Amino acid sequence: GGIGRALAQELHGRGASVLLVGRNVQALEDAVRALGGRSARVDWCAADLATAAGRARVVEAANHWGGGVNVLVNSAGLGDFGMLDELDDAAIERLFAINAVAPIQLTRALLPTLRSQPMSAILNIGSVFGSLGYPGFTAYSATKFALRGFTEALRRELADSKIGVHYFAPRATKTGMNASAVDRMNAELKVAMDPPVQVAAAACAMLEAGKASAVFGWPEKLFVRINALLPGAVDGSLRKQLPVIRRHAAAAVAERATQS
Repeated sequence: GGIGRALAQELHGRGASVLLVGRNVQALEDAVRALGGRSARVDWCAADLATAAGRARVVEAANHWGGGVNVLVNSAGLGDFGMLDELDDAAIERLFAINAVAPIQLTRALLPTLRSQPMSAILNIGSVFGSLGYPGFTAYSATKFALRGFTEALRRELADSKIGVHYFAPRATKTGMNASAVDRMNAELKVAMDPPVQVAAAACAMLEAGKASAVFGWPEKLFVRINALLPGAVDGSLRKQLPVIRRHAAAAVAERATQS
């Protein structure tokens, strides 16, 4: 769903064969059907990437599909919106399991396959919040900071190999992952939200160009640069937004409570 489904469509449209991975079989079947159905170029594997058994299932499928994969795209992600003291242990652990641990473990497990290819690549889908810590997304930001650091370290570790390691950081994106409170907050703060197809096109263009990393969206790209050089300036700007963020974060928590 979201960026992952759009990435599959974009890659397929650029001539790639795609093996889709997710937990929801119906969603996988729908996504594959949109690509013309199961074929030598399109298939799916149902697995929970937060579990060792799920990752092993993906590795098994990848190694026996089309001669082995040569590009790994880590795009699965969760994002609980809420102030830190409103998140529980399970929510924080789930965020790290999906957003940080799963891509690290899956990448490690697939390295032998990627090394066996003449050329290969790893594309990690991060977030602007992986460079710019944002109130209401403390745990989510921490997971994306972790993913960005992992990508940078792995790129340097594999510098003498034929495996390219890439990090793509979109800004706010219109996906089902967003709580309705996030959409309302972004509208009030006039934060632009990109459609997944636009994000996917930019990510694939970066991958094809062989660029190591990119932040997608303006002025977010500028904010990331300012935050790296003058974090105090960003502190002041975000402090002014705190009342709005807190109000919508409380609404998000209330909405989750009614859904549970």
